[in-house]
Amino acid sequence: MLATGKVLICDSIDQIGIDSLIRAGMTVDYKPDIKMNELISSIKDYQIIIVRSRTKITADIIDAANSAKIIARVGVGLDNIDVSAAEANNDSII
Repeated sequence: MLATGKVLICDSIDQIGIDSLIRAGMTVDYKPDIKMNELISSIKDYQIIIVRSRTKITADIIDAANSAKIIARVGVGLDNIDVSAAEANNDSII
């Protein structure tokens, strides 16, 4: 099944993960060194945001992520994601 939408990967992940998203039909922007100001100014264009542990998803970032439907953490725990803000914005956290 093909999916559509834009994915922003904010931290380093294995190429296999990136290739899987592309094969599924997603448009992927891989920016493992993205700075906070660039993240806030560009995040509105993405439906999916993927982080590991470097990037902190704060309430300000969630507020700027108008199109976001999914915030995904590749790893264990959600300590770098403002879960309350994401839930208030009706974002799914996986």
